[in-house]
Amino acid sequence: MTKNTRDGDVAFIKALAELLNENDLTELQVKRDYGEADSLNVRVSRQKQVVQAVTAAAPVAAPVPQAAAPAAAADATAPAPAADPAQDPNAVTSPMVGTAYLQPEPGTPAFVSVGDKVAEGQTLMIVEAMKTMNQIPSPKSGTVKRILVEDGAPVEFGAPLMIIE
Repeated sequence: MTKNTRDGDVAFIKALAELLNENDLTELQVKRDYGEADSLNVRVSRQKQVVQAVTAAAPVAAPVPQAAAPAAAADATAPAPAADPAQDPNAVTSPMVGTAYLQPEPGTPAFVSVGDKVAEGQTLMIVEAMKTMNQIPSPKSGTVKRILVEDGAPVEFGAPLMIIE
């Protein structure tokens, strides 16, 4: 590898790190091919600071009065929407890291709304990755039950986007 290629790789890695921070992502992985036997594999990741959130949540959760215990038990028997949407078999997941857009252009109607009937292959939303707009098609026909992301929100690979039943 020449010095110019190495300098370009350093700039590329710095750009990936900036993309990671700007979109509040935890990890990015990219493979860059230069030729048959020459490539660059880059994995940029960071660990989010969770210690402060845990410390702040502990005092609130610690004092649980006895009268609140039955209410907590009632919440445990709540219907499935409280469950993790990523585990839902009807979840449509993101095929890539990027930014989710629910409408084709700003100011236009959304591709779909909760309650809409969709056909297999119909565009549900767009995920922008590296300045490329990628349409996310419906994997099956059904009804949109939940939209799990906001317009313009960053998404990670495998993140649940919507629930279609």
